[in-house]
Amino acid sequence: MNNNHINYIELPATDIPTTKKFYTQAFGWSFTDYGETYTAFSNSGVEGGFEKTDSINTGGTLVILHHDDLAKAKDTVMTAGGKITKDIFSFPGGQRFQFTDPNGNELAVWCETSE
Repeated sequence: MNNNHINYIELPATDIPTTKKFYTQAFGWSFTDYGETYTAFSNSGVEGGFEKTDSINTGGTLVILHHDDLAKAKDTVMTAGGKITKDIFSFPGGQRFQFTDPNGNELAVWCETSE
């Protein structure tokens, strides 16, 4: 582990089983349960977990994933039960879309602009 590097992200979840199903289907993440109120994820690029909570506060930090094919990633997210909050848009150097997971957490997926 490196000092001062982010090495773990923890997100809230109102429904742990639904959360695991969504992230497994949408992104191929793996999970390890620690009791009924916590599950850790791996195979995501950074380790993290979901902690059971009664409600989700939105508008906080935006976690952004990378994918080479945004259209494919968007379809996979929607098929797994995610809701698109901002459709694919361009910015200098890339494109991205934003979505909410079944808990209401908002995340994004981006890719580089191909020239």
